Amino acid sequence: MSRSALVVIDVQESFRQRPIWAYRSNPDLVERVGRLVDAARDRGDLVVWVLHAEPGSGGVFDPVSGHVRLLDGLEPRDGEPRLTKTVHNAFTTTDLQLLLTTQGIRELVVCGIRTEQCCETTARLGFDLGYQVTFVTEATMTFPTPHRDLPETAGVEEILADPRTLSAEEMTVRTEYALAGRFATIRTVDEVVGAVPADVAG
Repeated sequence: MSRSALVVIDVQESFRQRPIWAYRSNPDLVERVGRLVDAARDRGDLVVWVLHAEPGSGGVFDPVSGHVRLLDGLEPRDGEPRLTKTVHNAFTTTDLQLLLTTQGIRELVVCGIRTEQCCETTARLGFDLGYQVTFVTEATMTFPTPHRDLPETAGVEEILADPRTLSAEEMTVRTEYALAGRFATIRTVDEVVGAVPADVAG
């Protein structure tokens, strides 16, 4: 049985349909996730694919839009679980925990979109459920985040012009501060795939 599971979260076309995509933090995301997937398969670890859906919303996360699918360049193999969630974390509205339990998995490697949202929330909950969590920040992606008082109708230009907006880089750093030493161990792609030993990296 697999000892570890790579959980690939929301690396989906939905995000690419939004104007803020042009300001994403990690243009190399698909390549980096692909490296993690290849390494997990080589080790015989479980690869779990998670997508986010908002049925009936009429937006880019509504399955009828056709955008609730993996970004080009990523392709599950037969037998690799494909889960669809409707909340931020990958556990609550899926059978992820049952899947992991039945396979005796106690270690998770988390990557995907968005760094501080679905990825961080999954890492936090996974830790609280008793899993050992590795968070591969450089295989996650996020975007500039508007202040809570900015109207939801604000466009990209307004978001970027607002001095209260946190950049994608700031959001990424905050996530690492929140997770490290509490909910997860932060690792690079090279560390996880074994290209660089974790105890000498950095």
